[in-house]
Amino acid sequence: MSDINQSDINQSDINLSDAIDPPPQRKRPSRAAYALPTLFTAGNIFLGYLSIVRTIQGALNFGIHPALAQQDFEVAAKTIGLAVVLDGLDGRIARMTNTTSEFGRELDSLADVISFGIAPAILAYIWGVQFVSESIGSFPLDQLQRTGKLLAFLFLACGAARLARFNIQKNPVPSNPGAPHRKYFVGLPIPAAAGMVAAIIYAAGSNPLTDFVSSAAWLVLLAVLGFLMVSAWRYWSFKELNLGRPRSPLMLVAMCAVIYGIWSWPQLALFLLCTIYVSSGIFIRVGGILRRVLKPTPKSPPEASQVG
Repeated sequence: MSDINQSDINQSDINLSDAIDPPPQRKRPSRAAYALPTLFTAGNIFLGYLSIVRTIQGALNFGIHPALAQQDFEVAAKTIGLAVVLDGLDGRIARMTNTTSEFGRELDSLADVISFGIAPAILAYIWGVQFVSESIGSFPLDQLQRTGKLLAFLFLACGAARLARFNIQKNPVPSNPGAPHRKYFVGLPIPAAAGMVAAIIYAAGSNPLTDFVSSAAWLVLLAVLGFLMVSAWRYWSFKELNLGRPRSPLMLVAMCAVIYGIWSWPQLALFLLCTIYVSSGIFIRVGGILRRVLKPTPKSPPEASQVG
């Protein structure tokens, strides 16, 4: 009995306590739970596909029946906005039900390329460039269309690069890091860029652009959105927004005001929300640069003179 180690006695006590009161095991989610976030992702893909179809129908109907074309472009913009909502829900549902998986992550990225890359790129070119009046001349019109095709493709390419960077980086750090306890996106998320395109089209009444100046400004916006997606600028990730936790009365009033604004003035409210979010990264970045430029450099203490 004297040869028994104290560690062996302690280990036997632990095994005995586990046998009497075994630790609770985490129940594995059912297959139906795994299917739930996948259904939201499939809905995201369908909405992107529907947006592309209605954009093509709008292009075909514009010369025959402009009113039908306007309805097609409106539906194409709305479906992109609904896809943004579904994209935000599938990840949250997967985390709530503990059904996150590599398959779901890759499927979500492919869905984002369709709904927030290909669909808004096609819609942006056809709505903003395709129907510019030929009165500006054949050469300027040809150059505008060439530039439009290039920038729409770059929008798609930057969005795909943004998704690829998001998938491979575990803890990305923005070039202007904020508070360490907060979570940020590095670069403008592709759903926000696509939502900006859809919100502008919806707010403009979904009537295609026909003048050169408006079309040129539209292409500048596409270039800016593409740059923001591949930049390392800081954007709020919304991951800290948990509706299950208690909120301050001011936060509840603000959320109610946003919901009422979207319900009563959807075109203006969605445009303002997208503009504020897209502009937030620019203002944060510019503010950081100005603070570093205007911040006075600390004066170095005078060196002590050496005697001898």
